[in-house]
Amino acid sequence: MKTIYLVAFLCTFIMSCKNDTTPTKETATEEATEVQKERTEAEQIAYKNGLKHWKDVSQIDFTFNVDRGGKNVAKRSWSWKPKTNEVTMTSGDNVVSYNRASLDSISRQADQGFVNDKFWLLAPFQLVWDEGTNITVQDTATAPLSQKRTKKLTIVYGTEGGYTPGDAYDFYYDEDYIVDEWVYRRANTPEPSMITTFSDYQDFGGLNIATSHSDKEGSFKLYFTDIKVVK
Repeated sequence: MKTIYLVAFLCTFIMSCKNDTTPTKETATEEATEVQKERTEAEQIAYKNGLKHWKDVSQIDFTFNVDRGGKNVAKRSWSWKPKTNEVTMTSGDNVVSYNRASLDSISRQADQGFVNDKFWLLAPFQLVWDEGTNITVQDTATAPLSQKRTKKLTIVYGTEGGYTPGDAYDFYYDEDYIVDEWVYRRANTPEPSMITTFSDYQDFGGLNIATSHSDKEGSFKLYFTDIKVVK
C-alpha cells in the first residue's frame, strides 16, 4: 500500500498535469528540413530546451524527490519508454510496471504519480505536447520570487479530462526562453497555490532539464536525481 499512499500524497501536495498527451505527432516532422518556421512562444520554450532531440529518445530514467523542512518526504524512480509507452515505477520495495495504453486500478494509481513527476521534469515540452489548453503570453511581467522583469506564459487546462482538470501554470522566462520560475494555480484561482524556481539546468542527451525547484524560503525542494537518457 506504500505506493498508493505516496501517489495520493503527491497528487494533493504537488501538482499534476491535466491532459497528458503521448508525444508522438510532435516528433514526426519537426525540423525535417532546414526551413525555419515561425514558432509560437510555447514552441520557442520547448525547442530551446531540446525538443528537437526528443524523437531520438528511446528511454528516460529519473528519480523524483521532495524534501520539506530538510527531510525527504517523497521519492519515486521511473523508467519510461516513450515510443512504446511502457513505464516502471519503483517506490521503496514496491515496483509497478505497466503500459499507459492499458491501465487497471493499480496502474492508474501509479500513473497519476507518473503524470505529475514527468510534468515537473519536462514542463517546457508539455507546453506543446498537451492538448485542450489555452495559452496566453504577457511580454512584460514581474517574476514573483526574483522580482525581475520577465515575460510570462500562462497555460490553462480544460475543465474536463486528465487527473486534475482546470489548473493553470504561469511560466516566467527571459528572452533566452529558459524558464526561471513558475506559479501553479489550482483550478485556475487568482491566488498562487505554489511558487518555485527552475534551476540547476543540466544537459542530458540534448535535453535541457531543470533538475531543482525550491520555494522562496527554501523549506520546500523538489529535485531530480539518477537522470539517464537512452537513444
